[in-house]
Parts: sequence; structure tokens; C-alpha cells
Amino acid sequence: MRLLEGQTTGELGLREVAREVGVSATAVYRHFPDKGALSRAIAGRGFALMGEMQEAAARRARGTAAFAAVGGAYVRFALKYPAVFRLMFSCAPPRDLFSVPLAELSGPLRLLREHVAAVAPAGASEAARKVGAIRAWALVHGLAVLALDRMIAVDDALIDEVIGGAVEDWG
Repeated sequence: MRLLEGQTTGELGLREVAREVGVSATAVYRHFPDKGALSRAIAGRGFALMGEMQEAAARRARGTAAFAAVGGAYVRFALKYPAVFRLMFSCAPPRDLFSVPLAELSGPLRLLREHVAAVAPAGASEAARKVGAIRAWALVHGLAVLALDRMIAVDDALIDEVIGGAVEDWG
């Protein structure tokens, strides 16, 4: 992840990884048969790290404030690890992530769905919860991408204001 963040192109090669860790290129190929496997491993670690940041943020709040904190952690992760963030979504297999049963999920998507369920109005249907989760994800992902692409200037206060205001509107 550190090597990737230091790249200007966002490209990371297996030989470069081998040089950095001080092993032969063939040794790296035993763990990662190709660049795609390396990318997927980095993306997996990125999702795990994002989930850890979100869980830590959620522990400091309750209800809609915890939901907003999870979203804020998503954006802050993207700003802290921009190359990893972009990689995470460039090599994920295309599929409807909301068709996966909650019990099979971990990390950021599980947190999103759990927090939507916690802040949804009593009796909200599964379809309504899905729409709420997509709305929340689109908000934080869009905010992160706008900031990374330098379309907007963000700081912690603006992140909290944008996400907190949206969560209040939904609650």
C-alpha cells in the first residue's frame, strides 16, 4: 500500500514490489501469480483498513451520529489513501453487492447495511433500506471522488457538515 501511494501513475509492478521488500521477482510470483492478484490483495487490505477506520468512528457515537461518522471515515480513508481507494473500486468484481446476504459480508458494506437498518424508520421495508444504503454510499463515494479529483476543496468540517446534513434529512 505504501508503494502504491508513492506512485504517480497508480501502477504497481511485481518486480518493484520484489525490489522494495528485498526478494527475487520469482519469490513474489509464488504469492501473486500476476499483477491482478497483487491488486486484489491490496484492494482487500484497503477494504479491511477502511472497515477498521469506520468501526473506530462508529464506536464514538450512537444512532444517526454513528451513521454519519462511518460515512465520514469512508471519505477520510479515501483522502488518506487515494491510490488504494481508487484501486479498491477498479478491481472489484462487478456484482450487485446488495444481493449478498448480510451474514456473508464484512467490512464497509456490512457496516453500511447495519447502520442503515439502525437508522431506518420502524417498519421500513428491505427495498427502502436498500435505497437508503445506496443513497448513503453514493453520497460518501461521490464526495470522496470529487475531493480526490480536486473538483471541491474539503476539510473535516465540510465532510461532517455534508454527511451529517444528509443523514438528518433521512432520519
